[in-house]
Amino acid sequence: MKQLLWKLVLPLTLISFIVITKWWQVAVVNGPDEILYGFPLPFICSGWHTSMSYQIFIFEFVFDFFIYFSFWFFTIYLMQRYIDKVNLHKAFTIVLPVIAIILFVFAIVLISSPDNIYPYQREFEMEVMKTGVSLF
Repeated sequence: MKQLLWKLVLPLTLISFIVITKWWQVAVVNGPDEILYGFPLPFICSGWHTSMSYQIFIFEFVFDFFIYFSFWFFTIYLMQRYIDKVNLHKAFTIVLPVIAIILFVFAIVLISSPDNIYPYQREFEMEVMKTGVSLF
């Protein structure tokens, strides 16, 4: 299972965390209308202090990443235990981590701007107007 954790679970977690997300159109109390991203909790939105910046909420980010990781871990674990042993093809064990690393580097470049702010949690009240699922 340790090999599957590094070769399958972690890359699937990174890919799904970066690619598949939920958007939330919200009315912020005493602030502008905003679109937040993240599932199950919104963890990123645009920065209000300058353009081309983000607000990334650490608690929500860690919680969401843990949910994605738990989902893939238990899915692979249950498949391994009850359905059939997971045998990974060598090409698959090379391609999947490469895709995950490319997406991870792309995400790091986006969030490493010095203009971004990183509060521990969302510090504003909001009223959800619409939600949906998006890719990227």
